[in-house]
Amino acid sequence: MPLSRRMVVGSLVGMSAFLDTRLTLGKTLVRNVVLLGDSVFDNAAYINGGPDVRRQVEDLLPSGTTVSLLASDGATVSDVAGQLDRVPHGATHVIISAGGNDALLASGVLQQATRSVGAALLPLSQVADQFEAGFASMLNRAGQLRCRIAVCTIYDPRFVDLDERRIGTAALAILNDRITRQIGSRRGLTVLDLRLVCDDDEDFANPIEPSTLGGAKIARSIAAFVERQPPSAFVIGNVRG
Repeated sequence: MPLSRRMVVGSLVGMSAFLDTRLTLGKTLVRNVVLLGDSVFDNAAYINGGPDVRRQVEDLLPSGTTVSLLASDGATVSDVAGQLDRVPHGATHVIISAGGNDALLASGVLQQATRSVGAALLPLSQVADQFEAGFASMLNRAGQLRCRIAVCTIYDPRFVDLDERRIGTAALAILNDRITRQIGSRRGLTVLDLRLVCDDDEDFANPIEPSTLGGAKIARSIAAFVERQPPSAFVIGNVRG
């Protein structure tokens, strides 16, 4: 029986839909995850042979997922630019955690003598302005990647001295405000709020590095970002396992 025009068109449409479905499924199944930033991800030196964050992320995601670690212990926000240049072609998800070392480098401002609390806020604001400019520049470069991007806040420190811990947390809140403002101004970025993820002293190997337990929490939040399809500026907090 000769094929009618309607039958031919219908067959082509059906085949196209089938191929589109196959391609979509293929894109969903092929994941190339890249971790950028500092020792929040590059934490192997602090966990006594336990699995680092990269390994824990890889263990949580489906077989065949590639998880690359470009983050480097001690890296600052400006160092992430070089890491971005090394993101492999075909990366599907990039997660950035940076800023903690910038805060450490600027922590001397907390020791300056001032006449009042108001006067103390001025140098903190100046540090925050400089930090935000660098963070914005880094996000501009990251935005050129054709993939989904999540950006972490800086978690609260776990200094033994409680006053030192409170001061550090208060100072970092100023920088975290600048981070969330910059992320919120860019369409399509996801926030991973590590202040909510690492919320217990046991999550830390030392006052500023994640332990194996903290790394597991971070890895679960990253896996949730990779596996889900969150809307712009979706905030992932503590994902319990």
